[in-house]
Amino acid sequence: MNRPLSYDECNCFALRQAARFVTQIYERHMAQVGVTAAQFTILAKLARTPDLTMMDLADSMVMDRTTLVRALKPMQRDGWVVAEASEHDGRTYLFNLSKSGEQVFDQAAIAWREAQDEFESKFGKARAKALRSELFDVTAEG
Repeated sequence: MNRPLSYDECNCFALRQAARFVTQIYERHMAQVGVTAAQFTILAKLARTPDLTMMDLADSMVMDRTTLVRALKPMQRDGWVVAEASEHDGRTYLFNLSKSGEQVFDQAAIAWREAQDEFESKFGKARAKALRSELFDVTAEG
């Protein structure tokens, strides 16, 4: 017989609970500029790495394409993200920030910094850095 499930031993439960807590901090700050935390991560990725294909963007975000398409639609509708056919293959689209997307990203980056500072003040700067490192290692090994 299996022993009863103990949530304090469940990695998934602990990660999801922590993710919800941290996301709430970032969402509160991002709401000031009308961006969700999820949208900000996509905007930030495109700001750092322009001309990404859907597949490359999905892979780098560790998202399936369907979820990414749903996340991109409002940003495309609002004119923040544009998709242009690749010169080499008209069936492949490259995603970039528009001028208004760059402006929204610049404003959101200020709110992001405030969220970063709040989290690090609660959790500790060194602990936050170590946590990020461990979490990035998890997805790098995936």
